[in-house]
Amino acid sequence: MATIRELLRVPHGDTVDLASVDPRSTPGLPDIRRPKAKAREQLSRVGDELAGYQERLYAQAKAGGTGRRLLLVLQAMDCGGKDGTIRKVIGRLNPQGVHIVSFGPPTPAERRHHFLWRVRREVPRPGYVGVFNRSHYEDVLVARVRGAVPERIWSRRYDEINSFERELVDEQVTIIKVMLHISPDEQRRRLRARLEDPTKYWKYDPADLEERRHWADYQAAYGDALGRCSTDEAPWYVVPADRKWYRDWAVAHLLRETLAELDPHYPPPSVDLAREKARLAGT
Repeated sequence: MATIRELLRVPHGDTVDLASVDPRSTPGLPDIRRPKAKAREQLSRVGDELAGYQERLYAQAKAGGTGRRLLLVLQAMDCGGKDGTIRKVIGRLNPQGVHIVSFGPPTPAERRHHFLWRVRREVPRPGYVGVFNRSHYEDVLVARVRGAVPERIWSRRYDEINSFERELVDEQVTIIKVMLHISPDEQRRRLRARLEDPTKYWKYDPADLEERRHWADYQAAYGDALGRCSTDEAPWYVVPADRKWYRDWAVAHLLRETLAELDPHYPPPSVDLAREKARLAGT
């Protein structure tokens, strides 16, 4: 049976046709009754496993045994579910071992530096799980669609991003890049919910409607970024995200498969256990 990583992975190469991916599909989810309820039950169990892996990863680094860390990159159209994914999946980890960064439009100070400057500063430390809520890919997505920089600039950034991610992998950073793929109809429903639910008013941004008018351009930009930057070192995964419960299930399984492959272990004791037990008994 294919793994979730195999089912959702983007091959390196030409532009990815996102129109060929059904945002309501559920790849890898067993054909079972009540799939929504079952997916949520499994998420709870997988969440416990993720917490165990995270603790061992952190313990290894704390003991000086490894520089390993994990970086989850989340990208999506507006209302794609990045915040929800972080809350439902990453929220099951120990927050002391998690580093979450949300990359908005660059500040004037950040614009004076190379586009990767602000990203390098936020790479998780050894033992940590890092999450980028939007990322360096904004510089080949928004920057391209909205004309923030000319084509001669953004067109060079794909190779720069690939080189940067290779450097991170060489520094023991394991990268999982996830594009949460929603349909324009689902985005409309989620935007409407923000206008109708008082608890979501604060999430509504009129600028989202302007961005929505560029849907086709963004799909093309995503298609290029996914195809050109899905490498053996740092592959991209497209997660159908119209169904929030499947989205969470899939991302949790991507993390579990990756951490299981890393196979972190608790470090051996650094003291003479018998001696320390004897000392403790004498206190």
